[in-house]
Amino acid sequence: MSDVPLVGSPVGADREELAEKLRKVKAFADLSAEDLDWVLSKAQVIRVQGGDVIFREGEPADRMLVILEGELRARRESTGTDSMVFASRAGDVTGILPFSRMTHYGITGRALTPLLGLVYYTKDFPELIQRQPVLAQKLIGLLTDRVRDFTRTEQQNEKLAALGKLSAGLAHELNNPSAAARRSAGALKECLQRLRTASHDTNLTSEQCVLLTQREEEIRTALRPAENQDEFKRLEREETIQAWLEKHKVADAWKLAPLLAEANLQDEHLESFAAISGESLAAELVRFGTLLEMDRIAVELDHSTERISDLIKAIKEYSYMDQAPSQEVDLKQSLETTLTIMNHKLKHGITVTRDYAPNLPKLMAYGSELNQVWTNLIDNAADAMHGKGKLLVRAKQENDYMVVEIGDNGPGIPAEVQSRIFEPFFTTKEVGEGTGLGLDVVHRIVKKMHGQINVKSVPGETRFIVRIPLKGAV
Repeated sequence: MSDVPLVGSPVGADREELAEKLRKVKAFADLSAEDLDWVLSKAQVIRVQGGDVIFREGEPADRMLVILEGELRARRESTGTDSMVFASRAGDVTGILPFSRMTHYGITGRALTPLLGLVYYTKDFPELIQRQPVLAQKLIGLLTDRVRDFTRTEQQNEKLAALGKLSAGLAHELNNPSAAARRSAGALKECLQRLRTASHDTNLTSEQCVLLTQREEEIRTALRPAENQDEFKRLEREETIQAWLEKHKVADAWKLAPLLAEANLQDEHLESFAAISGESLAAELVRFGTLLEMDRIAVELDHSTERISDLIKAIKEYSYMDQAPSQEVDLKQSLETTLTIMNHKLKHGITVTRDYAPNLPKLMAYGSELNQVWTNLIDNAADAMHGKGKLLVRAKQENDYMVVEIGDNGPGIPAEVQSRIFEPFFTTKEVGEGTGLGLDVVHRIVKKMHGQINVKSVPGETRFIVRIPLKGAV
């Protein structure tokens, strides 16, 4: 394996063999013997071993490579081993092509197997175009195909990367309420076991049961949530209750005290309870405290499962599952669904301001694609603010258009690059942080809906303004 600069050699005695192999390459197949001889006269022959570098990322793009034998693999090594891999095999033409605007290689190419190829340097392109116009046209066709395939692949990877980020965020959002629900279910099992034990340790009379039921309902109605969340105050309250329990000769007072303190039972509640329950005080306090705990657990379970249900509903609405590709879209709901989906990225330091005009009409649009637009714009805004700042989401009607503004108070987009932000592969993010396709995807979707997108940006205020026609959006 070698990383030394690649050096070719002129075509020699193996000219006929190379000519035969070159005719198997589609772009060169129809050349006359004379033209093929001229092409070989301008070529440099390379023979490399598997693992050898053929061109390196960042180096000047100065040569075209026709692969006659073997295989080449290339990737953008600056972004790590997860970078997309491009493969070229015998019969392919790679490297720089005539009329390409590439100045430096954006990827590093290595031979996967022993490779035989012909190299043509850019200094010979003008003569090639002049003397071989048919070949030049075929090479230009290859260039067009390569740009289209590369763009399609990059866009697919952009979508997969966005989906991965979205999935990770949703998994985190779902994990919290599901974990809380599981903890509550476990606590509920403990409560049931505690109730079974307490029921065997009580010997109240029928009259005491009636009185105690009335007293429990009075206490339950009067109870207020504990206001002191301070740990020291909570411990102090537990110690006070424990001392009261020990004074009334209640066994395992240290176990029961935290339960009663959590329920926020006050001294007067305990005294009134003791006056009725008599010798069954310990068992009845355990039972009553456990029932109050079960009430709290039921509320926690309700909140947790409601959050899970809301997220699943948001996912379904976001993707427009079970609906036609185009349908009437409630713009406010579309934006709110996206904010719910993106909550994992907003909740730790970004304040969202909503400004929705009343009675917004629905519009016919591609719902799931419209949500992609909001997702990319909100995601970019969050990144621009580094997770701390103010996000504006505004929706209104202007004549025959629905207008959505997504704004942030980040550092802004430099004026000199604002005209390029919708170009494919252009990004202001650091290397490895963005592919430069997010805003390109946004631009293409909005254009597909016959809409417009503009940006206004100064330091401290950036706003993307999307206009979608009420009619003719699909």
